[in-house]
Amino acid sequence: MLKFTLEQVAQMLGGTVEGNPHAEVFTIAKIQEAQEGSIAFLANPKYEPFIYTTQATAVIVNQDFEPKQALHTNLIRVKDAYLAFTRLLEQYQQLKQDAQQGIAANAHIEEGSRLGEGVYVAPFVYIGKNVRIGKHVKIYPHTFIGDNVSIDDHTVIHAGVKIYEGCVIGKHCVIHAGAVIGSEGFGFAPQEDGSYRPIPQVGIVKLEDYVRVGANTTIDRATLGKTLVKQGAKLDNLIQVAHNVIIGKHTVIAAQTGIAGSTEIGNHCMIGGQVGFVGHIKVADKTIIGAQSGILDTISEEGGKWQGSPAMPMSKYYRVQAVLRKLPELWRKLNQLS
Repeated sequence: MLKFTLEQVAQMLGGTVEGNPHAEVFTIAKIQEAQEGSIAFLANPKYEPFIYTTQATAVIVNQDFEPKQALHTNLIRVKDAYLAFTRLLEQYQQLKQDAQQGIAANAHIEEGSRLGEGVYVAPFVYIGKNVRIGKHVKIYPHTFIGDNVSIDDHTVIHAGVKIYEGCVIGKHCVIHAGAVIGSEGFGFAPQEDGSYRPIPQVGIVKLEDYVRVGANTTIDRATLGKTLVKQGAKLDNLIQVAHNVIIGKHTVIAAQTGIAGSTEIGNHCMIGGQVGFVGHIKVADKTIIGAQSGILDTISEEGGKWQGSPAMPMSKYYRVQAVLRKLPELWRKLNQLS
């Protein structure tokens, strides 16, 4: 069990202790559910009543927080309580992961593969030939890693992930359970007899550093070259990324989105759930796309907001919706005039 004094936590977060700096915490909890030995946070004023009844050993609060009643807990005052609590969660998770090291006896590693220091390989993991795995990588049970794959330092591969041969995973990536990286791209050549001939998909998938891939998301390998997810991009669960797609830096994509082949999405985009992209188009940097939109053509204006299927500028979409709501009444009036 990992234990820390409040003084140690405050130093980690750049804050100050109000109360007993030697009190110890060993877990993190919601302020309304916290028990002795846990640390919570208060950032939203809606939750302030809980700070007067919480059993948490300590609560992280903003520097300007002024209690309206007597407190029965210690405080750690910081500049931004929400951000500080996020940092604490990151540190807590990292410490738990760092404690896991070693290679399980029933993991299978083929010849020629190299594993860095501090690596954790869980039971029932398969690692193919000539795989390179960096320092402090964590690989959880029932993961398959194909031949010639490269996984860089501090990446976490959760249970049941499948990484096909030749794919490249950067540093500090997280790939969640059931994700498939490098499956065959959906490429078929129509024949004269009406059948389809598979086009070999001989490229790879490359994830740059700090990419996160959600559970059961699929990223197809390229026909030639690479399907590329750039640095810091975040993909939610149940997303389909087709062959030769490029996803820009720090772009975030919500669940159930589908991106057809060879589409390029820019940097710092925000894409809602269930958005569909046709293939061979481009989306400009900083584009925002609302949920369930259909993107049928290139978006070249940087920083635009889009909604609808087919998508249109969001301001126009809301005007169209306002008119649509009136259509039944307008239709009734039109019938009365005829």
